[in-house]
Amino acid sequence: MRKTTKQKIVSALAVTVMAAAVMTGCAESKSTGGSGGDIPVGVLHSLTGTMSISEVSVKDSTMMAIEEINAAGGVLGKKLKPIVEDGASDPQIFAEKIKKLIQKDETAVVFGGWTSSSRKAMLPVVEQNKGLLFYPVQYEGLETSPNIVYTGATTNQQIIPAVTWLLQNKGKKFFLLGSDYVFPRTANKIIKAQLVAEGGETVAEEYTPLGHTDYSTVISKIKSAKPTVIFNTLNGDSNVAFFKQLKDAGITAKDIPVLSVSVAEEEIRGIGVTQLAGHYTSWNYYQTTDTPENKKFVEAYKAKFGKDRVTADPIEAGYLGVYLWAEAVKKAGSFELDKVKAALKDVTIKAPEGDIKFDAETQHIYKKVRIGEVGSDGLIKEVFSTKDAVKPDPWLTTFPWGAEVSGKK
Repeated sequence: MRKTTKQKIVSALAVTVMAAAVMTGCAESKSTGGSGGDIPVGVLHSLTGTMSISEVSVKDSTMMAIEEINAAGGVLGKKLKPIVEDGASDPQIFAEKIKKLIQKDETAVVFGGWTSSSRKAMLPVVEQNKGLLFYPVQYEGLETSPNIVYTGATTNQQIIPAVTWLLQNKGKKFFLLGSDYVFPRTANKIIKAQLVAEGGETVAEEYTPLGHTDYSTVISKIKSAKPTVIFNTLNGDSNVAFFKQLKDAGITAKDIPVLSVSVAEEEIRGIGVTQLAGHYTSWNYYQTTDTPENKKFVEAYKAKFGKDRVTADPIEAGYLGVYLWAEAVKKAGSFELDKVKAALKDVTIKAPEGDIKFDAETQHIYKKVRIGEVGSDGLIKEVFSTKDAVKPDPWLTTFPWGAEVSGKK
């Protein structure tokens, strides 16, 4: 996203060039996860910087899954040895750290990332070095990689159904607000095309740098534009400033509801319940999701990290990713990359969000869509869900207007 917390955002093009430079001279990594009794696995998240508000807890749930698997005997008789690195909210550091984890540490797999800038920085590194990355966060789609397993939602599993729900329930005039990097800009390109197709209207589109804290000008534009809904793709701690200043300006959820796709239970703790109550989110999992597996997951997470901690969609996606990989290893009877990837297509697991099925064509997983309203208790109450898990469509091939966005005919 940027070099330091308050500096200029790294452009997607610069990220790609930088990542390629990081790979120069890379030797092909081993696919067996190294030698010895333990199997090294990488855990790579922003433990510092603007994205730490979201990523620290995903690191926690990933570590919890690793510890649970080890306590149950490990995988193929071997314990998993986590090697934790800090991406520091900087795409260049993510690229450098994943290179180190694959080459030097010889990890069998890496779990991590949040922003699309960090993922796009890691993608060429993990592909050239024949590594495997499990990426746990919803994103803007228009991407597939044979070396990435996407355990978060793609657009047709989160953003697109959220837009349709808003049009049917909250109004047709959309104010699009996002952080200035690849995910919000691509997501809003998709939303604008969808609004044209479904009879909605984009009344304004605004972007602010990651870590931005002064939203007075944006809020003035919101008042002038008179939207019926704000679609929010801000990331990180900018949400704290935006929602506080929105409320201070006298704009409530009853006046103009905000639907966010990067604010979940963990972010509510940091932003404040009073600022968010009555606003909406779109995810695939909530702490309130009613499955037997989720009840156990929430109890275990709180027992380990404290009763005041909450679970959230990326936290759960990070957790299930470890189990999905472990089951593929067991089915393959090997830690070797090609064998694990081949086994993934036949793996299903019972995750807190529901039954998980891997889609080998796209490297994504099937997911139910859940839209929720933030309650006064800080939890999110589900107000809509799809009956079944939705097949991933990252290239928007099932939408008549998708080709104009994806460039694929």
